[in-house]
Amino acid sequence: MCHQTVSLVARHLEENGLSTVVMGSARDIVEECGVARFLFTDFPLGNPAGKPWDIDMQQSILGMALDLLEQAWMPRTTIQTPCQWPDDQWRDAFMKVDASNREALAREGKERRELQAGMKKSR
Repeated sequence: MCHQTVSLVARHLEENGLSTVVMGSARDIVEECGVARFLFTDFPLGNPAGKPWDIDMQQSILGMALDLLEQAWMPRTTIQTPCQWPDDQWRDAFMKVDASNREALAREGKERRELQAGMKKSR
């Protein structure tokens, strides 16, 4: 789910008396939204709770989130998990658009827009 949407929902819940912790991988977006408590994992987007299939890591990160919920000492608290992705190759390709992938990205974007337009018509 979109980090900005989650952050804005968390702020709304906080304003209405429900404590929250946002777990995410887009530090700049979440901190800009000003959530009360944020557990940051420096992983590729879509993996804020740990590596896929790594139950021990996922349980550890969830435990850190619950600890943050219980122990945050001030508003807008950000804690970074100590977890590390196996390598940094994902950083090299993250948000990369160049001659090697421009056509594929354009095609995928067109297909996505067509799908969305079709969904709007069927409503």
